[in-house]
Parts: sequence; C-alpha cells; structure tokens
Amino acid sequence: MRFILGSGSPRRKELLALLGITPDAILPPDIDEDPKKAELPRPYCMRLAREKALAVAAGPDDLVLTADTTVALGRRILGKPRDAGEAAEFLLALGGRRHQVITAVAVKRGDRIWARDSVSAVKMKRLSDVELNAYLACGEWQGKAGGYAIQGMAGAFIPWLSGSFTGIVGLPLAETAALLQAADYPLWRQE
Repeated sequence: MRFILGSGSPRRKELLALLGITPDAILPPDIDEDPKKAELPRPYCMRLAREKALAVAAGPDDLVLTADTTVALGRRILGKPRDAGEAAEFLLALGGRRHQVITAVAVKRGDRIWARDSVSAVKMKRLSDVELNAYLACGEWQGKAGGYAIQGMAGAFIPWLSGSFTGIVGLPLAETAALLQAADYPLWRQE
C-alpha cells in the first residue's frame, strides 16, 4: 500500500511526520475550489476534502489523504486571498472578532472514503497599521485561508483559541489518526 498525500502543503507533510508518516507520493489535485452559491463554510470544506480525494489518481490498495482548510466569519468563507489587498481586507474583517477555522480531512482507500472535520474558534486582535503592513510585506499570508498562518508571525495576533491547533495549521492530528485507523492504516507500529 502506498500512502499518497493529496496536498502540496508543507505544513500537512510536517504534521503527518508527527504521526510517523512519510508519504510515498505527494500528488496535489487540481480542482475548482470556488464555493457554490449560498454554500455554508462547513459543508463547503467537507465537499472540497472529498472532491480532492476523488481527484487523486491512486491504485486500489493505495491510501489517499486530502484536506481542506477554510476560515469562516459567520457564513462568509474567507479562502486564500488573491492579492495583498484582499489579504488586508480579510485581516481587517477578522480583527477584534472571533471566527472559525474549519479543516476537513478525507481518507480514500479503494472505493471507500472516510471524512471528518475539525472546527476551532479563534480570536484575532485588531491589527495596527504597522502590524498589518509588516504582515502583508512578509508574504506569509500567501496561499493561506483567511490570509494568515497561525504557526508563523500571525501567531502574535491570536490571543485566544478553542479547538485544535493542528487543525488551524491545516491537519487536525486527532481526527486524522482516527480516520487512518478506520481505513486500517497501521499507525503506532513498532519497527
């Protein structure tokens, strides 16, 4: 059995390593990630994780793991910002408010798909102009849902969270381990 990580995220690869897993292949799928009309954040995130799993080419015995992370401000989905202007818009909207970070994980083996999600609540402080401009200039916001990475400089902007830190980073380890065990992937084995 090959273990295929259907994500190009270096953070997901690092988080899998914490479970002792090194993927045999990394095959990020190319799918349309635009939300459907009136789609809510949690179902959107689950749909993308499942669609990514189905889009990865794999053999019948291969195990495919995919995930999707989204930031939700109420019913509004804050995906990956297109540019620094949109990143600034997201960060200003999140400032001083609680929001949700949802990460859905899907595991596919053969014709079966197992999926779970992790929902965390996060509060971001209001950013000063100096903080906002420094964060935009560092470029860390690029490719990050909601325009920030909690494991980087933006961690200084988060005074409070409730939920899964690894889920906020992009791969909730408790849920991921449970899915892999459901798919009969041998976790915690002794070499």
